[in-house]
Amino acid sequence: MKHEVTKGRGATLQIEGRFESVVREHADDGWGTADEELPPFRTTVTVETAKSVLQHQKSPDIPFDYSLNAYRGCEHGCIYCYARPSHAYLNLSPGLDFETRLFAKPDAAKLLRAELAKPGYRCSPIALGANTDPYQPIERVWKITRQILEVMAECSHPVSIVTKSSLVERDIDLLAKLAQDDLVQVFISVTTLDAEIARRMEPRAASPRRRLRAMQTLNEAGVPCGVFVAPVIPFLTDAEMESILQAASEHGAHSAGYTLLRLPYELKDLFKDWLGTHYPLKAEHVMNRLREMRGGRENDPNFGSRFRGNGLFADLLAQRFRKACERLGFNLEDRPLATGLFNSPPRSGQLNLF
Repeated sequence: MKHEVTKGRGATLQIEGRFESVVREHADDGWGTADEELPPFRTTVTVETAKSVLQHQKSPDIPFDYSLNAYRGCEHGCIYCYARPSHAYLNLSPGLDFETRLFAKPDAAKLLRAELAKPGYRCSPIALGANTDPYQPIERVWKITRQILEVMAECSHPVSIVTKSSLVERDIDLLAKLAQDDLVQVFISVTTLDAEIARRMEPRAASPRRRLRAMQTLNEAGVPCGVFVAPVIPFLTDAEMESILQAASEHGAHSAGYTLLRLPYELKDLFKDWLGTHYPLKAEHVMNRLREMRGGRENDPNFGSRFRGNGLFADLLAQRFRKACERLGFNLEDRPLATGLFNSPPRSGQLNLF
């Protein structure tokens, strides 16, 4: 079923979460209101009072131990976002609610400082942007990500960032300071170079061209910034892999990664509805190829295969990525972020000895 497109939003459905006990359907009640234009979805931000902000990762296919998310939900509205189902835990829709009803953690920097000060803490790189973008539009007002980076710089703590926003340029002073001691790595996610596809698929994210410019700005400032080709969508963006890597190389990137589209939980229905609405002639081709790469299923949650897929087409995609990286000189250095410079902040109420 084709649904209407809401200007500036990614999802074409306001789907219920999997924990809901009821399902709501749009119906004509006979009063002639079914076709009335609804008011626009407006972004609201609710303060979340968190007790802690560091999440310890135990997944064997994730290259970091800790992640930190300053926000829940993301205004970028990317239809493919694997974090959408997390809104179901809040009794909110993974659809339009995920991109309009946001939650901010203004005490994140304070809580981070307290966690880093614990006697048993062992320094390990912290990933920002593992779930929702740390530089989504509301960061311009809340500045929580910047406050977190200030703590990182103060303590000489390593941090990695994944974003698709040019707002990362705002913090280039802190990032350059961290980069001097090998304490930061930035990846900018580029899904497509086609501005029209990007506008439909990730409506409130920076344009592909603007992301590449931000990549160049960071690299010229001495901040190592690579490219993350993610997610790769069969028949829609997969043909662009080499072009994206080439463009990233021309903008100073020396590292790259990629992931195949993932469709956990409610995201399957959201993505299929979006696909049928915007690209009806490609919809079945996309899903059939994706099932081939997911062992016949629409989603594969297994470690090791969930990010890359299985089968002939998955192997071909991996081969294309490897050959393009070899040709462009990507990933030649595997220098881990420094952890030996970490200075634990003073515990609450305790003064520095020196």
